[in-house]
Amino acid sequence: MAILSLSLQKPTPPLPNHCRFRRRVASPSNPCSQSLRPISAIPRIPSTPPTKPPGELYQPFRPPPSPLPPKYRSLGPAEILEILRNRLGLWHEYAPLISSLSRDGFTPPSIEEITGITGVEQNRFAVASQVRDSLLLPAFPTDILAFFDASSGADLLYELRLLNAAQRAAAACHVVHHRLDPKAAQELARAIKDFSRRRGEEGWECFSAASPGDCLAYSDFRLSREVITDGDRVAALEKAMEEAESDGARRRITEELEKRRNGEPTEEEMEKAASASVPVVRLRYGEVAEASSVVLLPVCRAEEGEEEVVAAPAFCKLEGAMGVVKAERRWGRWVVLPGWGPAAEVGGKGGVAVEFLDGRVLPWRKNRWEKEEAVLVVVDRKRNEVEEEVDELYLVRDWEKENGLTVERGKKLLEMGRKTEALGAVVLVVRPPKEEEDGQLNDDDWE
Repeated sequence: MAILSLSLQKPTPPLPNHCRFRRRVASPSNPCSQSLRPISAIPRIPSTPPTKPPGELYQPFRPPPSPLPPKYRSLGPAEILEILRNRLGLWHEYAPLISSLSRDGFTPPSIEEITGITGVEQNRFAVASQVRDSLLLPAFPTDILAFFDASSGADLLYELRLLNAAQRAAAACHVVHHRLDPKAAQELARAIKDFSRRRGEEGWECFSAASPGDCLAYSDFRLSREVITDGDRVAALEKAMEEAESDGARRRITEELEKRRNGEPTEEEMEKAASASVPVVRLRYGEVAEASSVVLLPVCRAEEGEEEVVAAPAFCKLEGAMGVVKAERRWGRWVVLPGWGPAAEVGGKGGVAVEFLDGRVLPWRKNRWEKEEAVLVVVDRKRNEVEEEVDELYLVRDWEKENGLTVERGKKLLEMGRKTEALGAVVLVVRPPKEEEDGQLNDDDWE
């Protein structure tokens, strides 16, 4: 018969509560006041690296690669300052040394005092070096990149900082092929940056955004429309012709040159002449309430066609001591405008306001309205015959649509033989109230 024997050990008594704290101040009356803590509370260093979810490999932390060239990474501050002082090496090689000194506590004035490189030059080197790094692509020609190794390369690349990577590559090739100086490189970069913002302007579609020369040519093409004398206009167009690279741009500039040399006005000038006789105003919040006099006009929708314009009441008059307005017939939509001169002349005397959901339908430059915006076109229905002496704007039926209204220049209506088909002359264009701009720049405008 087997006899089982159990060996019982006396359990270790638990520590008193006053001895379970992590740290206590020692005192003679408290023997447990030394730095006592339970073994279970002591953190343990793991013997194996932390595990990752299945399918992922553990990757220990690695510091980011040094921005310095390999031959400079082992140098101390004194040696780095010596390199900068004597400009030892290519500018894009020692440019990163400036930022390394900044991390070591040097300031731009202290670097300038020791090395002679001014704060402006330090910034130019740093920015130009970043621009050059963005050109380090397999497709970028190495011989063109080597062109910027010269001391003037930093000045040239610095001017391309506003462009994105693709634009920088094209602009850098243009700079090298045409041997541009820093000022010309700056004009090129600004022309490329500005070109995308001119979408919709006259002639814009004939120029190529992918061609730096076309962007530069379009800048001079626009300049030819802003100068005063014909000689300056022709000179700007001839310069644009030298810069243009695409066939479409050359054709458009040639057309403009022929018009200038023959003394013919451009389409934009005719549009300006037409719009000069038609005021365009933007209504402000509260302006009607503050006005000393107002005008009441019936409103028609452009998409409902000429029948609604003809049916709108033509005459209104005030009745009684309270000045109640009475129209010749009932009408459902009215607008109250400040007593501006053109509106006051037609108010209650055959005038009508036509609502267009998109003001860009007006025969002016498309960029006058940058985005879709409703407008009210005030029309004098009594002037429904096109005048030959003055090129005004007229409300007409939209012949391209089954039903609807549009606005055309009088000269175009005469060319089409529609002298008597106008519904009225445009005397005023009113834009809706708009919130004040906050003055902040968007991403594309930030420099």
